[in-house]
Amino acid sequence: MELNSLNELFIRTFGPGLTRIFVAPARVNLIGEHTDHQGGYVLPCALQMRSACVVRERSDNLLRIAASDLPGIVEADLSDLSGYARIPWGAYQIGVAHIMQQRGYRVTGMDMLFDETVPHGSGLSSSAAIEVATAYAIAVLSSESAGTAIDIPELALIAQSAENDYVGMNCGIMDQFASAMGKKDHAIFLRCDDLDYRYVPVDFGAQRLTLMICNTRKPRSLIESAYNARRAECDRAFQAVKERAGISHLAEMTPESFEVHRSLIDDPVALRRARHVIYENDRTIRACKFLEKGDFVSFGVLMNDSHDSLRDDFEVTGPELDAMVSAARAQTGVLGARMTGAGFGGCAIALVYDTDCDAFVENVSRVYLEQTGYQAEFYRARISDGVREVTLAK
Repeated sequence: MELNSLNELFIRTFGPGLTRIFVAPARVNLIGEHTDHQGGYVLPCALQMRSACVVRERSDNLLRIAASDLPGIVEADLSDLSGYARIPWGAYQIGVAHIMQQRGYRVTGMDMLFDETVPHGSGLSSSAAIEVATAYAIAVLSSESAGTAIDIPELALIAQSAENDYVGMNCGIMDQFASAMGKKDHAIFLRCDDLDYRYVPVDFGAQRLTLMICNTRKPRSLIESAYNARRAECDRAFQAVKERAGISHLAEMTPESFEVHRSLIDDPVALRRARHVIYENDRTIRACKFLEKGDFVSFGVLMNDSHDSLRDDFEVTGPELDAMVSAARAQTGVLGARMTGAGFGGCAIALVYDTDCDAFVENVSRVYLEQTGYQAEFYRARISDGVREVTLAK
């Protein structure tokens, strides 16, 4: 929904008065999948797709939340926000408010209306965008009241904590950090162990390339349990090698060190999970260097290798993502293709020469529909800034 229309909907829902609007972007990860929860490197960027939150403070102790595409209003009492984690909708926002209360932020009563342009279930992290928009809105209001500074990386950690500790999804920090810290036309080379990061220019357009996002539209109903299971499998591998390898997290191992110590991992499933994490982390480091040099051909090769590892060793792709990536790779003008996000549906990405984009969409859509029965959606990625407050156009 366009922001002026969203503001009008807020007034119809909650009544007249002054409002403020905060937006947080979705993200796409260029490479470095399932390394964040193991302390490794990732290379995400913020997208033009976003969550928008229209906010107005209240004088009482109520947090009232609505959505542009859902009926009704969710209400929570600020005196005790601990009991809303299992409600059908609104737990992300209430969880953020709960964590911020615990960390000393002044959380006031608010009316909040949310609107997403991120396709739900696409793997582009609509949940992180909602969390970060909520955290930033609360932080801005708290800062203005108490005179405290806003620490945006801390807001990413708060949003992650809301998802981990409140909602119960054991995600890493990448999604929230990218949504909070995104920079237009840049990716973020982020080490998830300690949040050391730098911005990497990503100028696909200079080489007449498009990053195409390919939505499988496959529902991802099992993602939470499978995601948590993969983390447990990685932890088994880490426990087996940590003392002999002298590491503090799994992604700290190099491929060379892994090959030396792999015999310590007697669980064959955990071994495959570890192999993916360690080699994917190495691919991400090399991919960053290729992007900085403008070597998109070599970057495309690493995209392909990443998907194959996610398919064979981490086993998080599934028939729909594999069909999408296979169809994409078969097209003229494609440098590389891979799944992105947690997997089991959601999106793939492909790096495509501009002149071949129209044929790419037509051909991949047809082949994918024939193989899976799903009608794919395609978006041309535009890399945007992170969370921010916006003003309405006059």
